[in-house]
Amino acid sequence: MATQESGSDGIVDLRSDTVTLPTAAMLERMQRAPLGDDGREGDPTVRTLEVRGAALTGKKAALFVPSGTMGNLLAMLAHTERAADVFADGGAHLLNSELGSVVTIAGLLPKPVPGRRGAMDETALADAIRSSERPGLIAMETTHNGAGGAVLPLAHMTRIHALGQARGIPVHLDGARLFNASVALGVPAAHIAAHADSVMLCLSKGLSAPVGSLLCGSNDVITRARALRKLVGGTMRQSGIVAAAGLVALETMIDRLSEDHAAAKRLAAALSWLDPALADPDHVQTNILRVDVSASARDAAAWAEGVKQHGILVQASGPSQLRLVTHRHIGDSAVDRTIAAFAALGR
Repeated sequence: MATQESGSDGIVDLRSDTVTLPTAAMLERMQRAPLGDDGREGDPTVRTLEVRGAALTGKKAALFVPSGTMGNLLAMLAHTERAADVFADGGAHLLNSELGSVVTIAGLLPKPVPGRRGAMDETALADAIRSSERPGLIAMETTHNGAGGAVLPLAHMTRIHALGQARGIPVHLDGARLFNASVALGVPAAHIAAHADSVMLCLSKGLSAPVGSLLCGSNDVITRARALRKLVGGTMRQSGIVAAAGLVALETMIDRLSEDHAAAKRLAAALSWLDPALADPDHVQTNILRVDVSASARDAAAWAEGVKQHGILVQASGPSQLRLVTHRHIGDSAVDRTIAAFAALGR
């Protein structure tokens, strides 16, 4: 699948890979997808997608859900009881952007664990579990959004999973960008998911489907999650229309993620050349680049507004950091324009 350059409006949108549009092949498959009521006898296209997702992650079953946030929520509800502790890296998406799901809906107590580049300190995690009266769930994230798309080492994941098994604590993997991690490591997604009892993956980020995620796990976990999905309003009826796009995403969009990684690395190298304080190319493993503007004369919001005047959209993350996310609409010319915009502001 070739990279499709930024839209005809001339805007280069690096705020997220969620801005990707469905491909022509997705739209065509959506038009002819067999449909049914997914809340009753089942939608055949959804079932096909769930079988495919389970196979790719090496799990027994899968559940199609509207969003990654819902997938993570259902994993928490299916694995744990209310008032239990959930352990995750302090910078994890689950304990920051999804904190409302953790506390208000699942009723769990967040237990942030210190770590480095998204990987929890294993000694600190073990200590936290020992001091917990109700350990409920361990959650990992790869790639790690807050750590600039960092990929968790498989050896680390193996040890975390072993710790959970030894203590009888289920391990969930927030794999919103699981396939980016798979491509970066050069291993099948199932080799990564093997180190968790359940995994959530998004179809609507770099894979370019318009909507949807999958929660994959054992038959028991997915059976519970399917019932809980109805409880939280996630039943989507003739959802094969969007599941069809998800199937095309899994069939055609995984291998090309390496192009997005290359674009992010090129951006990081150029920004580092402009000012070494802005970016460290060695920290860019996938398609997310965190730009540190703390040493500059502008805060992150001013930088974002400045490059916007050049037709470049980026996300300000706090007062001193920008997030740039590459995807299939960011080709060579978009990278060139982004570099030029930062160079103009840095003068």
